[in-house]
Amino acid sequence: MEYLNTSFGDLLFIMFLVGLVVFVSLYYVDAGYGKMRSEKWGPAMNNKAGWLLMECPVFIVMLYEYFKSLPLYGGVTANAPYWIFLLIFEFHYFQRSFIFPFLLKGKSKMPFAIMIMSVIWNLINGYVQGYFLFHIAPQDPTYSHLYSTAWLTDPRFIIGTLIFFTGWVINMHSDHVIRNLRKPGDTNHYLPKKGMYKYVTSANYLGEITEWLGFAILTWSLAGLLFFWFSCCNLVPRSHAIYKKYEEEFQDEFDPKKLKRIIPFIY
Repeated sequence: MEYLNTSFGDLLFIMFLVGLVVFVSLYYVDAGYGKMRSEKWGPAMNNKAGWLLMECPVFIVMLYEYFKSLPLYGGVTANAPYWIFLLIFEFHYFQRSFIFPFLLKGKSKMPFAIMIMSVIWNLINGYVQGYFLFHIAPQDPTYSHLYSTAWLTDPRFIIGTLIFFTGWVINMHSDHVIRNLRKPGDTNHYLPKKGMYKYVTSANYLGEITEWLGFAILTWSLAGLLFFWFSCCNLVPRSHAIYKKYEEEFQDEFDPKKLKRIIPFIY
């Protein structure tokens, strides 16, 4: 793994540290979007536009890194494992960038500051995932051997793919539950109770971190592990804030012995 001694390796290390800072910070400062929307984050924009703008960069960068690799490593990166990595990653982000924003209901806002920070992270993450998979891996002896066609029958690839799509189903269903808590014209707030919301208050976040755990396993890479790590650092403390908000808002319905934050039966 000679790439660890390069500037790319330094970037991985820095982003792991940034994730730790984010994790600690979000236990003291609420992320200013969604249920934690706050005026202190400054000017805001349309929520749908915000989601589209902050999610699509990673989709574009990943695609760019793949196609940029074809003239250089076309005989390798055109092989099935590489384009399956691309399809799995883009499968998530196509939905997140170009479908999810238009399913959102209401007229909520997203702070510009949150959108800009998310764009920066997504640009970096798209570069890290794409550059590793499509530029470093074809040249690295360990990964060029690992990502042969035989990788598609490797237990790590199979288990990781199953975990990824399990997380995707949890994520999609949880978003559906949240979107349909209220009927048209209803302005009341409700505690979600269907699907994985029977066990955790942030089932959509559970689905997302499960997806990226699967991606880290199916690629068996430090780049994928970084994505999983950063997802946890962002979503686990945010799930704590949502838990406390629900606990306060729905005192009569909330069962702290049954409901956890993001990991069923544990946290």
